[in-house]
Amino acid sequence: MNQNEKFVITINRELGSGGRTVGRKLAEKLGVEFYDKALIKALQEKYHLTVEEIERLKGREQGWWADFKRKMAGSVADDAFYISKMGSEPELIETEDVFRTETEFLKNIAKEESCVITGRSGFYVFRDHPNHLSILIQASMLSRVARVAREQNMSKEEARMTIDKIDKMRENYINKYARTSRYDTRNYQLVLSMDELTEDDAVEIILNYMQRCK
Repeated sequence: MNQNEKFVITINRELGSGGRTVGRKLAEKLGVEFYDKALIKALQEKYHLTVEEIERLKGREQGWWADFKRKMAGSVADDAFYISKMGSEPELIETEDVFRTETEFLKNIAKEESCVITGRSGFYVFRDHPNHLSILIQASMLSRVARVAREQNMSKEEARMTIDKIDKMRENYINKYARTSRYDTRNYQLVLSMDELTEDDAVEIILNYMQRCK
């Protein structure tokens, strides 16, 4: 992957694996923007983005993304953090239009800047991107349950139920729109198990991998 050109790193992660934190820390190390489901959905809902609206923004003479970022700077950060912190995954009715809009939004982000994106089928959206690194971050169920219970102040039984529900929801989403499984390791260039790693360890492994793959 060439870091001297625009690049996109996508991280698919299991709930409770620490993958979102890895993505955020990786983006900080690389000095690029970090996007996750909460922020993307908050942006879409706040600005009522559709494929048509994205195309209209792109059609402006000035850089549409720079202008858009100035307008939304800080306006959704608190809500996005709250959603992510609380681990909320509302069972919204996902439609083909929602998936198409989200795909268009993600592709246009990557055209305008280098970034790290967690979740939202990024591995599939950018499967043909010439400068893309796709990562899967996993952990054992025991580790995931402990983390979710601790961070969400749940019992272990509640944490396990939450994980099972979200695992199923995410897998169904990928099956429906990407026609693959998010557990299929052929979709990724790098797969990490977090059981014996800290988030900082994982970031260093990814950075080392990027250096080797120049």
